[in-house]
Amino acid sequence: MRAPLAALLLWLPVAALAQGATSDLFRAMDANGDGRISEAEYVAYMSQGFYRLDRNHDGILERDELPGGRGKPVTLKEWQDNLRREFHQLDSNHDGYLSPQELAQPPR
Repeated sequence: MRAPLAALLLWLPVAALAQGATSDLFRAMDANGDGRISEAEYVAYMSQGFYRLDRNHDGILERDELPGGRGKPVTLKEWQDNLRREFHQLDSNHDGYLSPQELAQPPR
């Protein structure tokens, strides 16, 4: 259950890309403005979803904090490990950075 939920939660911000927000999201993620997104920038930006859901700020998303109120608890470390895996799946040319085109691809 954890993997599908994590995939859904990871996909939600990227789904905005389909709405024509590619450049806005890319600029928001590109914290240093170098025109590419590093793993650290991706993880930092995408971790904001965890922080918003973690209402009691204990570093663990409990069942009542998860969308739909279902699933096993997820720690911040687990969340960020999933983000790192997602980053490497999106980095199709394996250069360690995401381009706007790579960011717009759906997760594999």
